[in-house]
Amino acid sequence: MATQKLYAGAKLRETRKRLGVSLPYLNQMENNNRPVSSAVILALVQEFGFDVSELAVGEGERMVTDLREALADPVFQDTSPAQVDLRLVASNAPEVARAFLTLHRAYTQANERLASLDAALGQDGVRPGASPWDEVRDFFHYCDNYIDAVDRAAERFAQGQTSDEAIAVACDRLGIHLRVATDEQVLRQYDPATRTLSLSPLATDATRRFQTLHQIALMTQGDLIEATLDLARFQSETARKIAKVGLANYFAGAALLPYQTFLSAARDTRHDLERLSRRFGASLEQISHRLSTLQRPGAKGVPFFFVRVDQAGTITKRHSATRLQFARYGGACPLWNVHAAFETPGRFLRQLAETPDGVRYLCLAREVSAPGAAFRAPVRRFAIALGCEVSHANEVIYSDGLDMTDAKNFEPIGISCRICERRRCHQRSVPPLESELTIRTGARHCPMRLLAKC
Repeated sequence: MATQKLYAGAKLRETRKRLGVSLPYLNQMENNNRPVSSAVILALVQEFGFDVSELAVGEGERMVTDLREALADPVFQDTSPAQVDLRLVASNAPEVARAFLTLHRAYTQANERLASLDAALGQDGVRPGASPWDEVRDFFHYCDNYIDAVDRAAERFAQGQTSDEAIAVACDRLGIHLRVATDEQVLRQYDPATRTLSLSPLATDATRRFQTLHQIALMTQGDLIEATLDLARFQSETARKIAKVGLANYFAGAALLPYQTFLSAARDTRHDLERLSRRFGASLEQISHRLSTLQRPGAKGVPFFFVRVDQAGTITKRHSATRLQFARYGGACPLWNVHAAFETPGRFLRQLAETPDGVRYLCLAREVSAPGAAFRAPVRRFAIALGCEVSHANEVIYSDGLDMTDAKNFEPIGISCRICERRRCHQRSVPPLESELTIRTGARHCPMRLLAKC
């Protein structure tokens, strides 16, 4: 059957006229030659209920940070584009920026393979480009870590019930039998022949709920997940499979913590993580991660950043709805309180911090290690960090008692040493990209002097 062509010129022209925009002006706005006027913004709101905050820079800031980090590679040592140029590329030519980042990833991975003898000998099926893991991470990163269709499907699944009630109803309808796994190493295993879902006896209640919801997502949301994967256009089947797991996890988290219900509770408790954890039967990490995803158009929560780091300082999870972005490679700034969280297990650490661009943040960190549950069993040690800009701090209970009026109370932090603009820092590990080095062989300053000049 031939595909019917759609001609909608009259409708599109009517939409443009409702906005009061001429064709030349529309062309100038699309090419960033002229700003979006207040009249057009007002018309968007009145005619279409448009969320004005969607016009704010979100993906552009993330892309600028990624470009700066890529250009910090020593191969670009003679090239140092100004920040304003990077912003122009990110806003006016985002596809070119993505292509550059993809090319740099391919270059980086090629070097890593050549550095390893086994990899240098070559392996079948290995091709240059983003690794499947990085490709999936970038997919969620540039979606603002909010997948609207999946999020709303999870909210419909919950239908105002508690997670235990919703899970019981779904398992009964799907004929799923829950049992305790005999192998303690198995976290979740589903047998389609007997419709039996086995869960680890060592898992917490919150983890069992999450893993059960993950399996329910695979069984009930298959069409939605596959459609979302089609739109993502992953380069490899491996990346698609990883993303499928990620989308099922997203559904599980959104069903455990339904959007509107959770957003209302977060506001009522002033984002008290422990109270929210008890109310929803979720872990502190699940609560923190969900808070960073509350970016539904027209119903946004406080814009948080969220990261999880291991003991080596490597970022294993990252997302930011704020202007603060995180390094794609390497660890986080050592002056950040998330590293100190390992020294104070079971306690929340608060920090007032300021990035080189002058933006100030309220930062919260806590160790969330999982016990081994047996003698000599390995302990997975992580720390999580959650934070927001100080303009939202009054909405967060952890700001109580902190003096945010004194600039001396804000710790100077950065993204990574290579792209950090601070000239003097007692914790700097490598020289900054945008500064010319001055080597003095006859003198060396002590760390305390450098600290005083920060």
